[in-house]
Amino acid sequence: MSGPIREPVRVLFVCRLNRHRSATAERIFCKDPSLDVRSAGTSADASVCVNARMLNWADVVFVMELEHVRFLQDQFPDSPALRRVVCLDIPDKYSFLHPELTDLLRARVTPHLDRLRAEHLMTEE
Repeated sequence: MSGPIREPVRVLFVCRLNRHRSATAERIFCKDPSLDVRSAGTSADASVCVNARMLNWADVVFVMELEHVRFLQDQFPDSPALRRVVCLDIPDKYSFLHPELTDLLRARVTPHLDRLRAEHLMTEE
């Protein structure tokens, strides 16, 4: 007999243009059935621009650099999501799915996701 169905952890990745870093993060973590993953950018030229609805949806918001934290604070100063922002400190020097970028993302994101999964009482399949 299986336990109750758990809601996936809702994860938002944010970088500037949503083309390399956050898009790579979304691609590599979206395969995990315990996660619901989206990505967005802070620039008006981003593939998908971050908005208040996305922030409110997310259980955790991973940003790539401190400038993204400042952007979110400036644009969404009253958002409760600001308490759920984690800066990964990954510079904008990688192409989409670059092996070093995927390694950095896995190393820096996974410990946070493990903690969130435990808080959500989720079991990995």
